[in-house]
Amino acid sequence: MALDDKQQYQTRQFKVVGTRVKRPDGVDKVTGKARFGADMSAPGMLIAHVLRSPHAHARIKSIDTSAAEALPGVHGVVTRADFSEITDDDFTADILDNCMAGDKALYDGHAVAAVAANSVAVAKRALKLIKVDYEVLPHVTDVDAAMEDGAPVLHDGRANETVPEGMSPNVLARYEFGHGDIEAGLAKADRVIERTYKTEATHQGYIEPHACLASMGPDGQADLWCCTQGHYMVRNTCAAIMGMEQGQLRVTASEIGGGFGGKTTVFLEPVALALSRKTSRPVKMVMSRSEVLRATGPTASSSIDVRIGMTKDGQITAAFAELRYQGGAYPGSPVEFGSMSAFAPYDLENVKTVGWDVVTNRPKQAAYRAPGAPMAAYAVESAIDELAKGFGLDPLAVRLKNAAREGTKASYGPTFPAIGLEATLRAAKDHPHWAAPLGENQGRGVACGFWFNFGGDTCVTLNITPDGTVTVSEGNPDIGGSRASMSMMAAEELGIPYEQVRTIVADTGSLGQNEVTDGSRVTFAVGLATIESARAAKREMCKRAAMVWGIEEDAVKWEDGAAHPAGENAGKHPPMTLKEIAAVASNTGGPIAGHHEANPEGAGVSFATHMVDTEVDPETGAVKILRYTVFQDAGKAVHPDYVEGQFQGGAVQGIGWALNEEYIYGDDGILQNAGFLDYRIPVASDLPMIDTVILEIPNPGHPYGVRGVGETSIVPPLAAVANSVSEAAGVRLTQLPMSPPKVLSALHSK
Repeated sequence: MALDDKQQYQTRQFKVVGTRVKRPDGVDKVTGKARFGADMSAPGMLIAHVLRSPHAHARIKSIDTSAAEALPGVHGVVTRADFSEITDDDFTADILDNCMAGDKALYDGHAVAAVAANSVAVAKRALKLIKVDYEVLPHVTDVDAAMEDGAPVLHDGRANETVPEGMSPNVLARYEFGHGDIEAGLAKADRVIERTYKTEATHQGYIEPHACLASMGPDGQADLWCCTQGHYMVRNTCAAIMGMEQGQLRVTASEIGGGFGGKTTVFLEPVALALSRKTSRPVKMVMSRSEVLRATGPTASSSIDVRIGMTKDGQITAAFAELRYQGGAYPGSPVEFGSMSAFAPYDLENVKTVGWDVVTNRPKQAAYRAPGAPMAAYAVESAIDELAKGFGLDPLAVRLKNAAREGTKASYGPTFPAIGLEATLRAAKDHPHWAAPLGENQGRGVACGFWFNFGGDTCVTLNITPDGTVTVSEGNPDIGGSRASMSMMAAEELGIPYEQVRTIVADTGSLGQNEVTDGSRVTFAVGLATIESARAAKREMCKRAAMVWGIEEDAVKWEDGAAHPAGENAGKHPPMTLKEIAAVASNTGGPIAGHHEANPEGAGVSFATHMVDTEVDPETGAVKILRYTVFQDAGKAVHPDYVEGQFQGGAVQGIGWALNEEYIYGDDGILQNAGFLDYRIPVASDLPMIDTVILEIPNPGHPYGVRGVGETSIVPPLAAVANSVSEAAGVRLTQLPMSPPKVLSALHSK
């Protein structure tokens, strides 16, 4: 669905959209009234806990739960034997196996049994009574090691047809994108560099652990409350695992204390449902922080080879990357997205990426904002920076010279429509930050980033209440301000004050299918459906006004929150406001509502440029972030406060990824830092204020020009920080995180 008139959009003066209205969830959250996953309770509720494997890789020979079941206060124990096997859907079968191990425990923390009891103390005591006979197997946690001949094998026969014969059984898929002739392009270069870059897995670091409350009745009908980014996904997945009809399971999303992609799958929910079915009682489950880090999905770790050729005037002649991502113990690492996005910011005649999806003895990866893209951008942007500086060229000018623009054939296939990369680069070059002086041991880094954005199944209903207020019902958990944005777009379209609209997140029984809140889709897709729902309501209200006035429906138009005669021939009727039409709705046909469902195309890709100054302590290797500025195209910033927050949040998470955050596994395959004391995320005192510059290049696929903004902001920081630190240290670093010991080692090697 495209803009009706692109020029009209560019000159349109919005009244509500683009302002900084009060956020609707603010009071509830600061007063503690908001109900998160762990706040849910039910009469007769049991508490459940999970027994997890202490081994990185082990065959489960037997499980004896009899002593636990005999413990007073224990009402039920489940193992994999309590679930039906799934043979017709490998994806769902893998999710079940991740929720409850079958023949093998595949990573440290893999669930093998669960207990429901009267209290936390009894449940934990019961876990100690469960006897599991393990046959410990060799393990592998490094992606390159997992690809070697003779590496421990997690699964036999899972590789798809894209994988060449003779490769390790741990390599499950191969992806390739690009065009042109790499070797011919490299031959035209004045310099070619080849580098290998490595990144460690990092966790999304949401403050709220996973939690759910399940209640299944004897009639097979069930209710589930959980913290999630997509309760329709939870319904569909759990119904498939439990052998239920989707309509038998109603899922309600709680407020969410952070997700960032990590709450786009299920971990506890099928287990809670199985325990509720077995005990005929409601069952509540809440993860500890250790469980979150050991057993839920971090992002992938990566090993990437890059080969790029450049002329002395900064023209990239050819670019190649081979990306190896491990996605934990199951197929589905984000290497496909990494391969697609690696060179997406550039207009290249000769480009190719090859990606390998590899399994290791780690927890199944989950999305982390733009999944797969930050690692790819880190490698590519580091190599481009090294080439530019090797020729003594301005790194921003080199990126501008090679930047993708409208009409560029993207490295992954399509031709770009109107995009904002060039605008972000020019804004960065003109910004005072770029010209600011640097001191000793300080460096400045820049990098570009890209994300696809998408639409997905969407369903919205807009109801006009009898007193003229408006309720928007949508099916996506609010993780980035969507309730405010939907209310603003509805108010804009209806011509009424923002305060007159309330947006709620409906349960799965109230609306049609809605895609997960991910992919930077909600403001675009749900916003589009909200606008169309408002337009449907306006048409109905014009029809009602026509009935009151006794004129034809097409003789009425909607302006400034009221129905007006469309012209002098329609009569001189005074405008009927939305409230006036709502007040007489019962006499003109009944309740008034607008509804829209769609799977919209035209989400519009997103680009950003980041700039950062760092200082390296030559005695300790510690890195300090001095200044950080984000330049990103939002299409149209519906609520600038939220947009700036998304820019800043992505930058901060990328800074943590670049400098400190990493999964550390011992030689025994056990996670060594399963807590926030040892897994170091940035806090406010580690950071300056993140400055933001919002660019608005309208997306022609949305009525208001909106593009998603939630994911692109995490793509450039890894490379921008690495480029800055490499300049400050005087030595190029090629492995993340750049923790003080690694920086100090690089300084000493220099």
